[in-house]
Amino acid sequence: MTAQSDSLIRFLLPDAGVRGVHVRLHATWQDIQSHGEYPDSATELLGEACVASALFTGHTKVDGRLSIQLRSNTALRTLFAECTAAGTLRGIVQIAEGGDAPRDLTDLGRDALLAITIENPGLDPREPQRYQSLVALTAPELDEAFEDYFRQSEQLPTRLLLAAGRDGTAGLLLQKLPGDEGDDDGWSRASALFDTLGKAELLATPAEELLHRLFHEEKAELVGDKALSFACSCSRERVASMLVSLGEEEARAAAEDTGAVDVRCEFCGQEYHFPLTEFGILFHGAQGVVPAPERLQ
Repeated sequence: MTAQSDSLIRFLLPDAGVRGVHVRLHATWQDIQSHGEYPDSATELLGEACVASALFTGHTKVDGRLSIQLRSNTALRTLFAECTAAGTLRGIVQIAEGGDAPRDLTDLGRDALLAITIENPGLDPREPQRYQSLVALTAPELDEAFEDYFRQSEQLPTRLLLAAGRDGTAGLLLQKLPGDEGDDDGWSRASALFDTLGKAELLATPAEELLHRLFHEEKAELVGDKALSFACSCSRERVASMLVSLGEEEARAAAEDTGAVDVRCEFCGQEYHFPLTEFGILFHGAQGVVPAPERLQ
């Protein structure tokens, strides 16, 4: 498997009136895993979420970034995956000590929250436009939950399959084109072909080979592709803004034992060191610091 396998491919089934997106990750997925050690179910869920975040950037207009976040009060505390318009991905899982993610997502309980957030640049670069949609956890699998969401929110028939293992991740999304495009039974044919695909085959088969195998009779047309890779958007400036938002008193309390505040990004492992000797500039000359993000980026 080469670096070229880390890609997003958009395609059409013109006669059927169906659009699709395929994503396959290897090196990117290895980079994401290298920054955390997770049990099996949590790893699988993170891989599926990363693929889904990339798939949805090929399905929805995203000029900034699209993230998927799942929170619960169970052993699975937080799941976060993000893909940018440039094709960079990152993700983490936070698991209670000794715990793991459930195999059935409905076991997360009624308080669990699954959200898709799109953040696009605004007229003021300091205030991006955010759009968030909540997804009901009424299905045991992540792809089934998203299928239900797209059917209900966009009112367009949608099929989604996600698969993840330690070595790689992949996903395939099909959606009927809006309006009356395609022949009368086009969606039924495409959906029936989609049903022949299993997770193991999705993981093992390169994109163009898979699309030919499934949809050669539908004359699938490739309409765009994008390389995908791991990258983190953290920076010293963003971390400094976070400390400023906490306040000088709290920051000095955190630095009391060691004489500095040390912050490690959970996404990429980058460490940032802020000694007490810099606090004067940090807190009293902070006009030039970028606005504090809602979370550590």
